[in-house]
Amino acid sequence: MPGTSAGVAAAERLRLPFKEERTTPRLESSPAWLAVTARSDAILTLSHISLAFGGVAALTDVSLSVRRGEICSVIGPNGAGKSSLINVVSGLYKPDHGSIRLDGQMFGQMRPDRLAHLGVARTFQNLALFGGLSVPDNVSAGLTHTRRAGVLEQAFFLPRSRREDREIGERVDAMLSFLDLGPFRDRLVSTLPYGLQKRVELARALVAEPKLLLLDEPMAGMTATEKQEMAAFVRSARQRYGITIILIEHDIGIVMALSDHVAVLDYGRKISDGTPDEVRSDPAVIRAYIGSTEDEDLV
Repeated sequence: MPGTSAGVAAAERLRLPFKEERTTPRLESSPAWLAVTARSDAILTLSHISLAFGGVAALTDVSLSVRRGEICSVIGPNGAGKSSLINVVSGLYKPDHGSIRLDGQMFGQMRPDRLAHLGVARTFQNLALFGGLSVPDNVSAGLTHTRRAGVLEQAFFLPRSRREDREIGERVDAMLSFLDLGPFRDRLVSTLPYGLQKRVELARALVAEPKLLLLDEPMAGMTATEKQEMAAFVRSARQRYGITIILIEHDIGIVMALSDHVAVLDYGRKISDGTPDEVRSDPAVIRAYIGSTEDEDLV
């Protein structure tokens, strides 16, 4: 039986305060936020999702409803099934049981090649950038699915291709400005510090203005200052574009300050689901972390 001190440490970490250095507008003043909160329907509903690998259960009967326009964080001890859940939503894994409803459409499995057309974008735990390309070229990759000009039109730089290039360039420039990446536009991504590379990946996911954004540990490996900056950008993106965000993050302080809604997984099962205040005072959540020591990640 783990010692009481470990449980106390877990409880204290769940109550860790989080202060942002960057100031952002109040949510109530954002037109985009007012528009999305006027609708209380769920944009994403997972119903009784189960998934196993070689007989080992990764997810067991997980149901989750994410409201339009909210930031929903999925947390839990290491190996709880958080990334498996994101991979089910993004179509990388096909659940053994259960269904997915996205914006009114029902799926047994999401098709990864259709995600962008369905208004879904994601980032990954490990960077998935093109190191030999510039920052704008990496960001513009998030708009590839919007092109309508054919290969010959692009090869001969015909009017529709020129128009699309101009429109994509304008959108990329706006996103670089929004995420303070303008000073790095002439740099190869591989030459940027890690924290800036993570921001480029966020820019690529955001540039298409998705309705659902999946962020799989977007702040992993960052310094405290970089985490605060990234959290501010995530919040500002929700405010500006009115998007819904599902976040997996290891920093409990950021999760509790940034989220409207928190779901907790443990051994592939959902053990808690509610507001940050409700979740951090839930005895089941505290018990799930009792086995952690002060030096271990709690999510």
